[in-house]
Amino acid sequence: MRKSVGYVAFVAAALAMSVGTPARAEKVSPAIAKTLQAAQNASKARKWGECLSNLRTADAAGGKTAYDSFIINELTAFCALSSNDIATATRAYETNLNSPFAADKIAQRTRDLTKIYFNARNYAKTVELGKSAIKSGYADADTYLVVSQSYYQQNDFKNARDFVGSWIRDQEKRGQRPKENAIQIYVTSCMRLKDEACTAAGFEKLVTYYPNPAGWANLMQSLFEARSEAAAFNAYRLATDVGAMRRADDYTEMAQRAIEKGLPGEAQKTLEAAFAAKVFTEKRDIDRNQRLLNSAKERAAADRASLAKQDRDAAANKSADADIRVGQAYMSYGQYPQAVAALQRGIGKGTATDPAEAQLVLGIAHLRGGNKAEAGKAFRAVKGDQDMQRIAKLWSLRAQ
Repeated sequence: MRKSVGYVAFVAAALAMSVGTPARAEKVSPAIAKTLQAAQNASKARKWGECLSNLRTADAAGGKTAYDSFIINELTAFCALSSNDIATATRAYETNLNSPFAADKIAQRTRDLTKIYFNARNYAKTVELGKSAIKSGYADADTYLVVSQSYYQQNDFKNARDFVGSWIRDQEKRGQRPKENAIQIYVTSCMRLKDEACTAAGFEKLVTYYPNPAGWANLMQSLFEARSEAAAFNAYRLATDVGAMRRADDYTEMAQRAIEKGLPGEAQKTLEAAFAAKVFTEKRDIDRNQRLLNSAKERAAADRASLAKQDRDAAANKSADADIRVGQAYMSYGQYPQAVAALQRGIGKGTATDPAEAQLVLGIAHLRGGNKAEAGKAFRAVKGDQDMQRIAKLWSLRAQ
């Protein structure tokens, strides 16, 4: 927090000449002018104790005007803050908040005082003054932030979540990008409350506004446990795309699921990425996954060799599921135009067992093929299963 808001310059001007106000011209009383000048000189020399001593002498003088008290408190706040005498600084600050000579400074002084209380770890007072500033229209982003942090520091996670959540929504309504540290306070408050839905929503906001592999990884862990197997598998696909695969077991799990879905090419690609990243460190894990990779390679070779025939057979079949499986196989081998064609054909038949997944995979194929516009359309068309819709929303973010 800035300790100086022009106090020394302001006091120097007050000592040298009349200071105009909307109602009248004011100047310090001659009886304390010399003492105030000594305090100012001490502050310039960074002799904070001497500054405060002179100010106490001035304050004890009889016959002071309201303006004298105002100037004394201005310089007292500056010298006290500079010497880390928070109690003295806050008393002077608060006194001057009620001074008619501070009318044009109330907003800034209120914000500064809120930050002083926060830096002094007086969290209850921070909340009190910060909310007053908000109500009066004085608050800036820092005011909202220190109030949020003060709730959190007091272990009042419910109020921290509710307060910062309201602030985030307000920023979004205004078309503003929510502050990253605000979203982080929201997420950690939700986690402390063991509110899983709230935590996931917070992580979604983080990857929406501040995407990075760490944020995606935190979000993905909850999605890997989705009730829908298809949603979980497509969460793994998303994690690989955004660099959010963190655990060795995640690669193994995805590869096994791919084989179960009849997609050995995807299993092979997943395990090859894992070995390239050296995620398997224990010998037994290396050996187990190497065997799984060898099996995936063997199956993928046979699958790829027969893929053209599978495509023709699927096209001749009334069922859509074969088309969708073929489309996913093409996608796993990087043949995106063929993948899109097979998936669109299957969706068009209207008989897919899981139309939401079919639509989602179509979006992934478009995206990986470089067509973001069509990918977005496909993701928005995912309906029905809530888990799948949530995954589609995250894939839409990826497409942006």
